[in-house]
Amino acid sequence: MKYISVPRRGATAVLACTALAVVSGCGASGAGGARPASRDKVAGVTVTRDAALHEALPERIKRAGTVRVATDVPYPPFAMFVTEGESELTGLDYDLGQALGAKLGVRFAFTPTKFDGIVPALQAGKFDAAMSALTDNKERQKVVDFVDYSRSGSGILVAEGNPAKIRTLDDLCGRKVGVQAATNQYQLLEAHQAECRAAGRKAADIQTFPKDSDAQLALRSGKVTAEVVTKPAAAWSARSADGGKAFDLAEDPEAPAGYRASPNGIAVTRQLPQLTDAIRRALQALIDDGTLTKICDKYGVASIAVKEATKNAAVD
Repeated sequence: MKYISVPRRGATAVLACTALAVVSGCGASGAGGARPASRDKVAGVTVTRDAALHEALPERIKRAGTVRVATDVPYPPFAMFVTEGESELTGLDYDLGQALGAKLGVRFAFTPTKFDGIVPALQAGKFDAAMSALTDNKERQKVVDFVDYSRSGSGILVAEGNPAKIRTLDDLCGRKVGVQAATNQYQLLEAHQAECRAAGRKAADIQTFPKDSDAQLALRSGKVTAEVVTKPAAAWSARSADGGKAFDLAEDPEAPAGYRASPNGIAVTRQLPQLTDAIRRALQALIDDGTLTKICDKYGVASIAVKEATKNAAVD
């Protein structure tokens, strides 16, 4: 899914918080903060607090009652604003964060963060974790640990009706293609340029944008022929934008899970190994009781849910 280079990815009671409350943990303040509820409802599922998992958390997290989470918004279906121009959050990653928080007995407090600043912010101690459709890869593992919750690759988003008849990466040769800067999708396009040239075709004209929404706007306006983005995000946009009438998903039968399908995970600072372990155990509990699949299914991507909560399972 989304890639960050090392120098630089539901209607609940929690969702009703304002942006300030989301950042501060929905009312938690000072040492200890507000006591989390013993049960929370996420994506229609009631998640019950596990006392043993709560005790396994680092003391600092238990005292604060909050896990500080960085996320890139908007990046549907993983992180979105409930209403454009307002600050309440929703999305797959957001819902999963609330479910993990409910299971661990703390709040997962999300803060919108520029995508290429997420890893540096984790390294600087500004956040404890990041949930932003992040590809787990070995380069990133040098500075953060991952708890993997899904597996997917990159897809191609095109205009409604697919007027350019794009089907595969090869069809992007010689065309203007939009992509978010510093992502796995950008790396994929760059690597494919050699294949275009080897086939005697022009390289793609890669247009980079700071946010996925900017690349999508360029596709809407016809400034690019296609956008390469994580396949779940492409599928969501094709299904939901303008009631499903703005975009189509180009399906390559040779890559049903997307190009370079790989694990995607929750990035956790290396300074809190106990937090990584507690999140992994909480995620496994949500896998075992079906909650993870239900959260993914809510956003039309049930197939990306994993069956085992792994740590640092990069395949590159």
